[in-house]
Amino acid sequence: MIKVEQLSKHFCDIKAVDNISFEVADNEKLILLGTSGCGKTTTLKMINRIIEPTSGTIFIDGKNIYDQSPELLRRGIGYVLQNNGLFPHYTVAENIAIVPQLLKWDSKRIEKRIAELIEKLHLSKDQLKAYPNELSGGQQQRVGLARALVADPPVLLMDEPFGALDNVTRSKIHAEFKALDELKRKTIIMVTHDVQEAFELGDRISLMDKGKIVQIGTPTELLYKPVNLFVESFLKEQRLQLEFKAVRIKDIWALLPYSKKVGNVNLYADISVWSGMESFKSQQADYLNITHGDETRSVGFEQLVTAFYKYQNGRTHE
Repeated sequence: MIKVEQLSKHFCDIKAVDNISFEVADNEKLILLGTSGCGKTTTLKMINRIIEPTSGTIFIDGKNIYDQSPELLRRGIGYVLQNNGLFPHYTVAENIAIVPQLLKWDSKRIEKRIAELIEKLHLSKDQLKAYPNELSGGQQQRVGLARALVADPPVLLMDEPFGALDNVTRSKIHAEFKALDELKRKTIIMVTHDVQEAFELGDRISLMDKGKIVQIGTPTELLYKPVNLFVESFLKEQRLQLEFKAVRIKDIWALLPYSKKVGNVNLYADISVWSGMESFKSQQADYLNITHGDETRSVGFEQLVTAFYKYQNGRTHE
């Protein structure tokens, strides 16, 4: 869906982005991760032409983005900012309706789509008449996400979208983000400096440093097959928790015990071990029914953790 070729951006003698190339598959979530000043936000802004590159090309759905005007390009791309970017003097409804109005949608179609989105994003109808400063940070971020999704664009760009939220609110929105059907059919590029967030939300991660991509791959590949010491040291301090987030339950399936279904919470094995562990607490469950292919196993917390450590132990002896 997105193809970036030899992209560079220089500010005088500073190479903010230095000849990078990558592709993002349809419906994939790619995270641009790195320290402040590594070039990740500049890269994101070049994809919707807020910043023009010094050199290189970008294709979205096979089309060169420089063959159309920036205004038309942006109407087909959802964009979510860290500070939500809402207009303070517009109501929630007016903020969400901006792009559909530019696209000349009729009022009934706009109202129907807004109603559909606020329900999915856990906002109330009463809040449509409110102004941004009357909402909590989490609610404002949900409105910003609704505005980006309202015209149903195939591509979504997110620049530190959860960075301004407290840890509890962020954790809750992360869970909603992963579950929201609207996002499962989007191609998403997200910028973050939060390693835990990258591992929790990304299908693949592009780790950047000094304007270059150091390594791009799945969370598991970055953890277990780092290309150099920079990647290894970048992840070192949080390694154990990252491993819980990188390893999927399907990866440890053979190590889980057989038992009859006795749980009342049903999950699929493609979730991370970390998500499984969190489900015990959030669902107040003693056992989880986990399905992998045609098989379902009932698993307790200790059984899940024991299988994970057996899997880790096996990797260290490979």
